[in-house]
Amino acid sequence: MSKPTPLSGFPELLPAQRVVEQLVVDTLRRTFELHGFAGIETRAVEPMDQLLRKGDTSKEVYVLRRLQADEAGSDAGIGLHFDLTVPFARYVLENAGKLEFPFRRYQIQKVWRGERPQDGRYREFTQADIDVIGRDTLPFHHDVEVTKVMLDALRRLAHPDVIGLPGFRLQVNNRKLIQGFYLGLGLTQVDEVMRLVDKLDKLPTEKVAELLVAEAGATPEQAEACLRLATIKAEDDSFVEQVRALGVSHELLDEGLEELATLVRGAAPLADEHVRITADLSIARGLDYYTGTVFETRLDGYESMGSICSGGRYDALASDGRTTYPGVGISLGVSRVLVPLLSRGVLTASRSVPSVVLVALTDEATRPASDAVADALRARGIACEVAPTAAKFGKQIKHADRRGIPFVWFVGTDEQGAPTHQVKDIRDGNQVDADPAAWTPSTEDLRPQVVSPTTEETSS
Repeated sequence: MSKPTPLSGFPELLPAQRVVEQLVVDTLRRTFELHGFAGIETRAVEPMDQLLRKGDTSKEVYVLRRLQADEAGSDAGIGLHFDLTVPFARYVLENAGKLEFPFRRYQIQKVWRGERPQDGRYREFTQADIDVIGRDTLPFHHDVEVTKVMLDALRRLAHPDVIGLPGFRLQVNNRKLIQGFYLGLGLTQVDEVMRLVDKLDKLPTEKVAELLVAEAGATPEQAEACLRLATIKAEDDSFVEQVRALGVSHELLDEGLEELATLVRGAAPLADEHVRITADLSIARGLDYYTGTVFETRLDGYESMGSICSGGRYDALASDGRTTYPGVGISLGVSRVLVPLLSRGVLTASRSVPSVVLVALTDEATRPASDAVADALRARGIACEVAPTAAKFGKQIKHADRRGIPFVWFVGTDEQGAPTHQVKDIRDGNQVDADPAAWTPSTEDLRPQVVSPTTEETSS
């Protein structure tokens, strides 16, 4: 068999990198649960009509089909989910009678998108979502709440003891605000205007203005007003007066301004040197199920990756014809954040295995004694393994060193034949007597830690 060729857009992590990812996932899970969110997992596939009913996603959906299946088979018309919001909406409809509303859930799971792979964008990746969904109504304070919960999670990831995530900027807007503004201008193709304005981070302003005239039926003056609105940014509620100064009025605009101002004021206490919160009126989000609040988040120094954390309010995504289930949620692209940092060597783990101790082996006849030491350590929550072979101790120590295991345990006997135990820290050579029923490594050594190789090299 020839050497396999890696598949572009389907990242696979080495063991030390996987340690970092698991720490991130565990941190997110604990944070979400601290705020009362329950974890769920949905199936990987959804009916195509559900995947395609909201937004221009047809080019991104992977269709699932058995190789020998006929077109009318039971597998026809299903695809892999491209986000976690659409399957969550379906999950709520199917289980509404068993859920208590408002229902608060988190979900950390793989998703698949058939887009062109590039830095921070993959075809298979992990997302972490939180949503609050209500029955018929959902008060606006939940928009503020999910914002604060995700900010709390990102701040925890920014802590040096976790992964030291760089600073980031949360950009927020409200679709009612921009829709009301466009309606107040007299524009009728509001959704098309939003779609085009959302391209401002990819196209020059002049090109977007041309498209607004050519494709959205705007006059040059209306296009100019739309672009002036999109330039407004503020880190407090001063954006309200800036919008008013443009001289446009509409009831929906008023509602959006009030909601966005409330959100910015509510999240303001979380702002610090790592977290910045900005009302950015150019943000619209591409998926058209959003109806109010919309979020995007960019990582300092990695702005080229685009938004790492996005979401918003959706008032009509889930409905069974009798009852509507409005919701609000925000999604963190775990892979989008981590894979570039891991591949560039910005982050790694202090060791590639969970083991903190390698129990040395004198010869195969003494393996039961080494196994007994390992069992005693594991019983107290200390991860360890027994040497694979009874090689010379120097080779066993090298084996531990290559795997990043900091301690090697030696089992021997004294002159009376009683067992003796010593443990060696192979980093500094210190070797001491030890009792497998009492010895404990330091907290820092007990589990693999996230480290920055660049920082270590600089300090050494």
